[in-house]
Amino acid sequence: MSLSIRNQLPGTVTAVTPGEAMATVRVRLSGGRHLTAAITREAADDLGLSPGAAVRALVKSTEISLATGRADGLSIRNRLPGAVTRLVLGEVMAVANVAIEDAELTAVITREAAEELGLFVGSDVIALVKSTEVALATA
Repeated sequence: MSLSIRNQLPGTVTAVTPGEAMATVRVRLSGGRHLTAAITREAADDLGLSPGAAVRALVKSTEISLATGRADGLSIRNRLPGAVTRLVLGEVMAVANVAIEDAELTAVITREAAEELGLFVGSDVIALVKSTEVALATA
């Protein structure tokens, strides 16, 4: 199956914590960083997720926020430090490619935000992703 989602990160499930309706799934990415996905418990059961399972974490580029400094006081679980490798400034929107360990993320943000952050190729950033915006696919 082909998907339009640009960000497809391979990893391994390290923990599944089921709740009444939702489950959190902890995934160790191939570079060693961890990502948390909050998915329905039914989806976790249907996918047969358990520690050791190979998965792909899927994140739409529009669901990634960028920070140029520490992001304290936020409920966002996923904070992936990296550096901007490519920056395209459109009239309204900007596309930033961010290298994180052995993977690359694409973030689409407003041009105004990119300018306010002072982004440039080589900028150190933290990619922020809410756990509810991470989908999982089995390999």
